[in-house]
Amino acid sequence: MRQETGNSCNSNGAKAWYYKMAGNTFGTLFKVTTWGESHGTALGAVIDGCPPGIDLSPEMIQEELERRRPGKGGATSPRKEPDKVEIMSGTFLPQNSKCAQTTGTPISLLIFNKDAHSKSYNHLQDVFRPGHGDLTYQAKYGIRDHRGGGRASARETAARVAAGAVAKQVLRKHQIAVMAYTVALGGISTEKRDLSQIVENRICCPDNAVAARMEERIREVKKEGDTLGGIVEIRAACLPGLGEPVFDKLDGELARALMSIGAVKGVEIGTGFKAAAMLGSENNDPISPAGFLGNNAGGILAGISNGEHLIIRVAVKPIPSIHKEQQTVNMRNESVGIKVGGRHDISAIPRIIPVCEAMVRLTLVDHLLRQHALLGLQNALQTPEEKSDDC
Repeated sequence: MRQETGNSCNSNGAKAWYYKMAGNTFGTLFKVTTWGESHGTALGAVIDGCPPGIDLSPEMIQEELERRRPGKGGATSPRKEPDKVEIMSGTFLPQNSKCAQTTGTPISLLIFNKDAHSKSYNHLQDVFRPGHGDLTYQAKYGIRDHRGGGRASARETAARVAAGAVAKQVLRKHQIAVMAYTVALGGISTEKRDLSQIVENRICCPDNAVAARMEERIREVKKEGDTLGGIVEIRAACLPGLGEPVFDKLDGELARALMSIGAVKGVEIGTGFKAAAMLGSENNDPISPAGFLGNNAGGILAGISNGEHLIIRVAVKPIPSIHKEQQTVNMRNESVGIKVGGRHDISAIPRIIPVCEAMVRLTLVDHLLRQHALLGLQNALQTPEEKSDDC
């Protein structure tokens, strides 16, 4: 909904229009609304539509948040946030039960900011940082939070990870597991997929030897005052039948979910862009009585999961906050130089990995609930005779 700003005019003297911020809610049946800013008092998420009877404790959510939390050295920011989550509503501990369970009512999650250094951003009040949303936020809303980027900050993803941890508990009921890992960083990549090695190195790479080279590349770039991008692959064991034809295809929904992460600039599923250079006879996955004999489709055909593993890769851009001087403009549209400085990651990898997992989990849970709703409706519409035949 647009909102007129009275006396505001653009450079041509025409009256400007600024818009209220929308788009903070994700999902159809399993709805997640995130709120809060990088340097605000707190941030969090409200989940509406979570089924009742799901085991959920703060420790289950904290386990996921620990993987995203800053201040662990290496490629990550020195900002030290405990990211301690509090469940404010939506759970109850039944009598004689060891764990609290969801009640079916909205779940509210709260995470306080503890280590924000807002003064470090004072010199950026009137300057637009290259690679950030400063310029676009100012143009759209007529106001922006320069302290870390506000809603555009990667700090917002803590709320996504917390919500994704709730989705993880729902998926466990259906034996659906989601795992992500690093396959490229700073131009160094691997074709190896030894998933047991992911927990053996800080990069979360399924190839320890390549992970060591990635670590060395991080040290080199850190000395230069620059940053790195890379590629994360997400693998999910998936039930067949998830996804809706045409505009709500599962691959389309997954791509939208992952592209909503600020640092993600590209998504491919299965063979992805390599399919453009293949013959149809090479790209098609043959089908046998035992199932598919390949997975170039990445587990999705015609927008519906086919029971094979989902294989998704995302391209992660370099962190835009760098210590090298860059050219930009200020609020008066004057050309100026800028060194961002401050406490920033060298790469969004590996902290972006649990964020990618969270967005895939949220998408799968939403479609799982949509599928169950469809089956329930079909069952309700059956005649007594049809139900009897099913028995």
